[in-house]
Amino acid sequence: MRVHHKSIIVTGAGQGIGKGIALRLAAEGARIIVNDINTELGTAVAAEIVAAGGTAAFVAADVTQSGQVKALVEAAVQRYGRLDVMVNNAGWTHRNRPALEVSEDEFDKCYAVNVKSIYLATVHATPVFRAQGGGSFINIASTAGVRPRPGLTWYNGSKGAVITTSKSLAAELGPDNIRVNCVNPVFNPETGMSTEFAGGPLTEDRMARFRSTIPLGRFSTALDVANAVLYLSSDEAAFISGVCIEVDGARCV
Repeated sequence: MRVHHKSIIVTGAGQGIGKGIALRLAAEGARIIVNDINTELGTAVAAEIVAAGGTAAFVAADVTQSGQVKALVEAAVQRYGRLDVMVNNAGWTHRNRPALEVSEDEFDKCYAVNVKSIYLATVHATPVFRAQGGGSFINIASTAGVRPRPGLTWYNGSKGAVITTSKSLAAELGPDNIRVNCVNPVFNPETGMSTEFAGGPLTEDRMARFRSTIPLGRFSTALDVANAVLYLSSDEAAFISGVCIEVDGARCV
């Protein structure tokens, strides 16, 4: 098993990509802390992992709140004795619309969920990683931070911030044997935010428009992203830090 006995937090794991990541890591032997703000969804994912013979527990936490992120990290250490990997997957987007039509509240929420969460995870997990001799952050960014499209300007900016911050942290925390990497998925119609990305219902016309920009001719799946996270979580990636893996079918080429 590629991540046997590793203690891993996955934020926003109640559905979509986060759920896929949690299930895949658990299947490879990781001990998972399933995090979400939705208790019903998060509990169900943890139960699914346990029913399949894996190890998981659900911990509710809002990743924009310092005290709750601190408690999330502490819960992993208390339950599993350590924390090896923190997967910062929780995200949010404003609806696809002109930049000037996005409200200030929407802007604030976008940066709180997508960027402040990375700050809080770093603040609270880094001391744990340092004390145990190392660890790994995996931040789920987006192709939007590399090849932005009109209509998602503030979301694009938030993911660009995640990418740049991750690279800077990789350089800063490397001497502590702490790795920091990103995974950049392309559009996935199965996520809870897909209609917001598309600017409305996922009609065939909208789907075809997105699909036409992906050379491999299909959208990303939760499993595609989870496989990249699995690699970065494993000892196979022990010398990989400061990189972004585009899971995008060559969208960003």
